[in-house]
Amino acid sequence: MLDEKKLDKLLLNYQELQKQMMNVSGDRKRYAEIAIEFSNIEPLAKTIIDYREVLRENTELNEMLNLEAEDKDIISMVKNEILKVENKIILLEEKIKDLLLPKDIDDKKSVIIEIRAGTGGDEAAIFAGDLVRMYLRFSDIKRWKVEVMSSNEGEFGGYKEFIANISGNNVYQKLKFESGVHRVQRVPETESSGRIHTSAATVAVLPEAEEVDIKIEEKDIRIDVFRASGPGGQSVNTTDSAVRIIHIPTGITVSQQDEKSQHRNREKALKVLRARLYEKEKFEKDSERASSRRSQIGTGDRSERIRTYNYPQGRVTDHRISLTLHKLVSIMEAEGLEEIVDALATEDKARRMSGET
Repeated sequence: MLDEKKLDKLLLNYQELQKQMMNVSGDRKRYAEIAIEFSNIEPLAKTIIDYREVLRENTELNEMLNLEAEDKDIISMVKNEILKVENKIILLEEKIKDLLLPKDIDDKKSVIIEIRAGTGGDEAAIFAGDLVRMYLRFSDIKRWKVEVMSSNEGEFGGYKEFIANISGNNVYQKLKFESGVHRVQRVPETESSGRIHTSAATVAVLPEAEEVDIKIEEKDIRIDVFRASGPGGQSVNTTDSAVRIIHIPTGITVSQQDEKSQHRNREKALKVLRARLYEKEKFEKDSERASSRRSQIGTGDRSERIRTYNYPQGRVTDHRISLTLHKLVSIMEAEGLEEIVDALATEDKARRMSGET
């Protein structure tokens, strides 16, 4: 059941914001502040208004049923209408509950995604490359823009490390549950005996942080410049264009050398550093909540094993929600990834609606 007093309070707030917007039209800054608050509450307020209108309609239909108790045709018609209205009530109640859930303020943000080879040597780097391809294809399907920040290729293919900025609408909302350890079980091409190997790669999905989110003080960072190097350590640049930024208070280090311009490398490194600092701050703020959810959807901790890709059996298992899909090829091609992403979001929503945080 919905808390009617709470709904009353929300509607009063909505009406008060409407009045304030009319009264401060001459003050642009104040008007903009109120307009943002108004736009955030408007979908919920309108749904409450619709919900109460349908409740009123339901009451009227039930009264009509009593008045026309002797006319069988009218009774049948009214009963059908009542059934339709009751279904509307159920749908609107669920929508209100959904809108009342605390929103993750980062859901609409773009992300920095970091993929690194874990245990398993060359095979881990190849698997990391497979994950990179999966996420790039998924981004293409979603029409998101991808900018490669840095990459370090493996000796036999794939990546030891791959960092990219994925920008677009609701990127973090879709990808935030991908953080953690991804494990693969398959027979490597170099394995002559046909023995199945287990390798792993870590994925970190960080909400992109703007300067207003995280202010990095010059006194808190040390910037080193050096000559970019390629595979085997050979020089690929004749100038000191590569950049390493060390955040002194936290010890977080970011290196960037993919661009020929030192300025561009510095810019990219700061973007990655800002995202890592934002993630650290976000994790610390939500640590208590994250701890209680550790056995559920997960914390986003990179050390947490979240998913296994079993090639011999053609299946993918997400361990957090005990979901197994026998469509590995479709998932690795990104078309099937949406099913896992949606299942994780649905489970998270269900737990939050039940009061588990």
